Formats: sequence, C-alpha cells, structure tokens
Amino acid sequence: MPRATRAAFLTIGVLTVGLIGAGVLPAAAGAVPSVQPSASATASTSAAASPSATPSGAPATATAPSTSPTSVPGATPSATHTPSPTAAPSTSAAPGAPSVSGGAAASPDRHHQRGATYQNPLALRLPDGQTAASCADPTAVHGADGDRNWYLYCTSDALSATEQNADGSLVQHVVPTYRSTDLTTWTSVGDAFTAKPAWVGDANGIWAPDVLYRAGSHGRAGTWFMYYAASDTPSATGPTGGGSAVGVATSSSPTGPWTDSGGPVVAPQTAPNGDGYRWEYDPEVITDHGTTYVYFGSYFGGVNVRTLSTDGLRSDPASETPIAIDNRYEGAFLMHHDGWWYFQGSATNCCNGSLTGYGVFVARSKSPLGPFVDRDGVSILDTRVGGTPLLAQNGNRWVGTGHDTVVTDFAGQDWIIYHAVDRNDPYYAGQTGYTKRPVLIDQLDWNDGWPSVRGGAGPSDDRQQAPAAQPGDRAAAVAQPAPVIVPGRTIGSASTDFTGHALPSSLSWTREPDRSTWSVRGGSFRWQTQDADLHPPQTPLASVLSEAAPRGDYVLETRVKVDTPATGDGVNYVQGGLIVSGDDGNYVRLVSNSIYDTRQTEFGKEVTPQPEGAPNYGNMVVGPVGSWTTLRIAHHRVDGQDVYTASTSVDGRHFVQGGTWTADLGTHPRIGLISLGGAGFTSTFDFLRVSTARTVGGGTR
Repeated sequence: MPRATRAAFLTIGVLTVGLIGAGVLPAAAGAVPSVQPSASATASTSAAASPSATPSGAPATATAPSTSPTSVPGATPSATHTPSPTAAPSTSAAPGAPSVSGGAAASPDRHHQRGATYQNPLALRLPDGQTAASCADPTAVHGADGDRNWYLYCTSDALSATEQNADGSLVQHVVPTYRSTDLTTWTSVGDAFTAKPAWVGDANGIWAPDVLYRAGSHGRAGTWFMYYAASDTPSATGPTGGGSAVGVATSSSPTGPWTDSGGPVVAPQTAPNGDGYRWEYDPEVITDHGTTYVYFGSYFGGVNVRTLSTDGLRSDPASETPIAIDNRYEGAFLMHHDGWWYFQGSATNCCNGSLTGYGVFVARSKSPLGPFVDRDGVSILDTRVGGTPLLAQNGNRWVGTGHDTVVTDFAGQDWIIYHAVDRNDPYYAGQTGYTKRPVLIDQLDWNDGWPSVRGGAGPSDDRQQAPAAQPGDRAAAVAQPAPVIVPGRTIGSASTDFTGHALPSSLSWTREPDRSTWSVRGGSFRWQTQDADLHPPQTPLASVLSEAAPRGDYVLETRVKVDTPATGDGVNYVQGGLIVSGDDGNYVRLVSNSIYDTRQTEFGKEVTPQPEGAPNYGNMVVGPVGSWTTLRIAHHRVDGQDVYTASTSVDGRHFVQGGTWTADLGTHPRIGLISLGGAGFTSTFDFLRVSTARTVGGGTR
C-alpha cells in the first residue's frame, strides 16, 4: 500500500492501515460455547500486567482485514451462531441469517482427520509449488449451497520475492484468493481481479476485502458480494489524489469472476479540518433486524458506520454515525454474541518489520451503532480512548498480530484468523522495509461475556489442535486462562515514595536537567516535560532518571499524571512514564501519551543500530489513560531472552494486560522515569516501585 503522509504518524513510525474481513452466513443456530478468558483481555487482580501501544507512521503495504458476524445485503438479520455438527459453519453473521451448508466442490486440499493438528503460519500453496509469503488483512468464509470448501481472501500484495517486474519491483496480486477444506492448508484459486476497476485506477490499491453471501429467493441463485477499500482514487490532476473509498463487486461464485459496481459505495470525503481526505479503509458489512450497515475508517477520520441500500451497492451519507475516535483504530470487525455486538479494531502500525506492534482490541454494545465500551466501561469514542486488548504479541516470534476475522467451526468453536509478522524474518528477501504478513489462526473462547485468544496466551507458535472444519471433525478443547506475572515482594532499596525533598541516592541523572525543572515534595516527584526525546542520532537527547535494574525477574511500576489537557489537539507526544534501557538507543518505555486529540498509553521499543531501510522504533498501546495512570512493566527471561510485558490501570488495582517486547538491553540495564516529548507541561510521579516477580494462574495452553 502507498505510504501515508500524515505527520502525526511519522513521529512514531511507519504505519500500514488494514481492512476488515469477510463473513459467511450460518446454516443453523446453536449455543455459543463458553470459554476461558484471555489474559490479554484484562486481569482483575492487582498482579495482572498489560502492555500499551499507540498509532504510528505511514503504511508500507496493505493491511489485514477483519471479518465479523456479518450478513449480506437484503438478508434477514443474522447473529453469530454455533452451527450444529451437520450445519455449515458461521464466519460472521447476525441473527437469523440464511443457511448455507458444506458442499461438493472439488478441492485438492487435505481434509484433516480426528485429532489433526496445525502450526502457524498457515500454508498457502501457489500454482508453482511455492508458499505465499503474505496474506494481509485476511477474511474467510464458508461456501454456500452445498459447497463444502472454505475461502480465504487477502489484501492486494506481493506473494513471493522471486516474482518480479522488469524494474525489479515485486509483482502485486489483486486480492489473492485461496480454498481449503480444513481451514489450515490452503490452495490458490487465483486473484479476484485481473484488472482494477476503472474508477479506482491502476495506480491505487485494492485492500482488505470483506466477502458476504446473499441467498437467492424463489429458486434463484444467490450472489456473493466483495466489499473492498480503494487506497486512493484518481483526481482532476492525475491518477491519484482523489481520496480513498469503499467499493463492491459481485459474483455468482466465491472464486469469481467478479463484476465491479462501477463506483464507490462510500465516496471519498474531505477531512473535517480540510486537510486532505479521510482514510475510508476496511469495510465491514453486517445486517441487524433487517437493516444492513457498512463500517469503514481508520486513524485519519476515525471509524464510522452508514446504512446500505437494499441492493448493497450504495450507502446513505446522512445516516453516518461515529463508532471510534480517530487516531486509534482501523480494521473494524463486528460480531454478535449472546445479545451483544462486539467491535474489534486494530491499533498502531501494521507493517513495521520486527518492531511491528499492531494488536486487536475489543469493546461491546447492545446496538450495532454503539456506543461501544470496553471491559472497564470506557468508550472507544472517548479522548482517553477505551478498548480491551484481545490479541497481542506474547514474546514468541509473532509480532504485529492484528486485522482479524472470526469463523465458527462445525463443533461450534470460534477461531480468530489474523495476520502477523515473524520478527526473525520480517521482510521479503532483498526488500528491507517491505514487511511480510503471513496468516495465522488460533482458538477464540468466551468468558464472562468477553472473548479471549487461547485463554489470553495470544498467538501460537507450536502445534495446536485443528478446527472442526467439516462435519464430524473433533472439537478443540477449551483453553484455560494463561498465567500472568505480578508483583511479589517489594525491593525496598530500589523503590521510593518520594518522601522528603530530595531524590533517593539510588537514582541518578543521565544529562541532568536544570534544577528548576523538577522538585520532590508532598510525596510526589514533579518533572517538567522536555522538548527532547530519545531517538539517536536525533538531538537533543532527553534527560533520564534511573537506577540499576535488579538481577533476575522483576516488576517495575509507577503512578503518573501528565497535565496535558484531557481533550484537544496540539500537544502531540508529550509523555511521562517508565523506561528500561541499555543505552539511549536501546530501550523499552511505557508512558501516558498525548496523540493528537487522544490520550493513550504507549509501550515502545527502540533498537539501534538497524540495517538500512529498517525502522528503529516500534510501539503498541495498552489500556486507557486516567486522571492518574498506573504503569507496570514485568520483566522475565524466556528461552534465554529478556521479555518485557506492559500493563496499565486507572485505579491501581485492576490492571489491563497488553503486549510483550523481547529486547536485548545488555548486561547492565537501567530502570527509571522519563518526562519528554514537548515543553510546557509536568509529569507528576507518586512512586517508583520495584518488586520481585511471581506468576499466578495458568492452565493448559
């Protein structure tokens, strides 16, 4: 995908936006199974940890779509159902959707037997025998009218580093499409488009398809709909510059040929501030009580929803309703479960090599029009934006786990399909900076009304029990809650409540600031924010207050208030919080941060030096910011690597756990505080607390 130009994102890193995935209608309704909660959803114990991240940079390629319980235009309302063992599975549907069933279409794909297993990433076989390197913004649907196959669709992208144009650039495939009978091994059936629609233009991308089936009536055949994002459109002055839009194509078959409608379903819209066009990415279509809706949007302009016409080819601008604030989410995916609509959205940079921190968050509402609130009751429309982490990187090789879709197998088990980045092999060969995003699948369970991925364990990298992709296949076991690392015994010599009027002798300055910029009084440490940062070789470099990290596993915490206005723009990236560093160019930091009109917690990682073309900084986001926010970084070693997991809390008791960075910070890392990103404000710290680490909870994973 073309690079985004918004200055806001460039400050943080390179961002690729994503599109949502496709849905299929279930054949029969059943009870949705109850499953264990995800540790990345939330932990109600004071010991839970949670990482943080925030939106960043310009896209490097296309992003991953997310599917949803969707129904097709004109269909009766449908909900996410658990199919019976003989019914066709549901990938996303609202209550009462038309039925589809497994069928007889020929496929060379393997049909897994009872007890079959798989390992991520999923194998996507190409005609030349190679395996596709990427399937960003994946969406999956089950065939209709007797077709027993599943179908997978990906954002337009390169499939192999060896398939090149005459100028050496990689060949771009326009919505690569695959077929499978087992949901884990896939065979290419070609591209959805041989040529891009004229209104989109050859210079622009086709991103994040959302594929739906509309059953026919009175004996007539049904119709497949493919909604997609046009990354840009022609302008009066050239082939680009007209703004992004949502389009649709139709077919009598899930493999095409597809006939485009000839124009946008959602036309380009200028931004409210007049600065270019909104990012109208990631279409998602659902039907609720006879009304069909299209969701769309990204960081620039937020996520919005409109009603669709009965033929599914036009949207009503007058019906537009905001769903999520700008500068936070893209890749909207909606699913219906036990009377609730669940919004799933992806945050931060999708395509940032080994420093990708993309992740999925969830919020819910009784209405598909919102307002959607997270597990702690915070709205995703708030400036202190809400969202409970659903899928976050966990320290294995998979980072940037996002832009998801959900399907339900024949045993009634939900599965989340998403793209990720292999941090050990992030780029196409010879194309440093061009991030590959292979497709993964993992079990999605439910507990207390909220979804979790593998009980909170996150993306899998070992063998897992395969989905029941055909009638009679074996059901997967329910995942047990994953263990979390929480504070144990406080290490008094490394901790302080900032009593008195002086800093403790254990803390020392790197680049000591002017004495007038900080003070210790009333049990707090107040430090003016600096017009500096920590991105060498950029200067000036900010001051850091730190001490030696303890040996072994530990938990680092602080409670901070950054006195930027609770609302409003113009204070971008002013932040205060925690840092664990090897030196100025190698660290992880967890902060309360201002990002345009939002306030978010961000968990960032800097690596220096890096190969030419590779980024130095990556970020993720965690839980919401409060008037005061408690930040926590849990450190432990796994397989010889140092692993850091972030958590946040607005009350100091209930922590939201997010993602994990692995980081080599040398043999003598330091831990401490930062207050930087812009002058004119103050970070106030209540304490700096260091504890031993202990593990709580856990079960089979």
